[in-house]
Amino acid sequence: MGQAWGALAVAIVGVIGTLGAALLTQRRADSLKRHELEALARQQREGRDHADRVRQEEARVQVHRDLTDLRRACYISLNTTARQYQTAQINLLHALRNQDDAEVQACAEQLEERRLAMRDSYAEAQMIVPPAVLADARSASRQLNDTYGQLKGLLKATHVTEGDLQRIEADTELSWALLSDLRGTMRGDLGVDEASI
Repeated sequence: MGQAWGALAVAIVGVIGTLGAALLTQRRADSLKRHELEALARQQREGRDHADRVRQEEARVQVHRDLTDLRRACYISLNTTARQYQTAQINLLHALRNQDDAEVQACAEQLEERRLAMRDSYAEAQMIVPPAVLADARSASRQLNDTYGQLKGLLKATHVTEGDLQRIEADTELSWALLSDLRGTMRGDLGVDEASI
C-alpha cells in the first residue's frame, strides 16, 4: 500500500505539474497579449497625438500665411493710395505754378479724391499693421496731410508767390522720403528683401 500511495502522490504531482504548466503558459500568454494591446494602444495614442500636433502646426502656419496675406494687401493699398495722394499734390502744385484755372480745378478735385482714398487706406492699416509700420505710416500721413492743408490754403489765396510754391515743393520732397521709409518698413515686415537673397 505504501507503493500505491507513492504512485498516487507521483500521479497527483504530475497532474498538478501539467495543470500548473498549462496555467502558467496561459497566464504568460495573457500577459503577453495584454502587453501587446497596451503597446498597440500607446502607439495609437502617440499616432493621434502626433497627428494632432501636425494639424495644429498646419493651422498655425495657415493663420500666419493668412495674416501675412492680409498685411500684404493692406501694404499694397497703403503704398498705392499714399503715392497717388502725393502725385495729386504735385499735380496741383504744377497747375498752380502754370496758373491754369481749369487745370487747378481738376487737380484740386483729384486731390480731394486721393485724400479720401488715403484716409480709408490708413484707417484700415491702423487695424492691421504692426506698431513699427504704423509709426512710419503715421509720419507719412501726417506730412501728406500738412502739405494738403498748405495746398488748400493756396487755393483760397488771392495771390500765390513762387516762395509759397517752393515751400510746398520742399514739403513734397519730405513726403517722398517718409514714403520711402514706409515702403522699406513694410518690405522688411513682409520679409521681401530677405526672401530675394
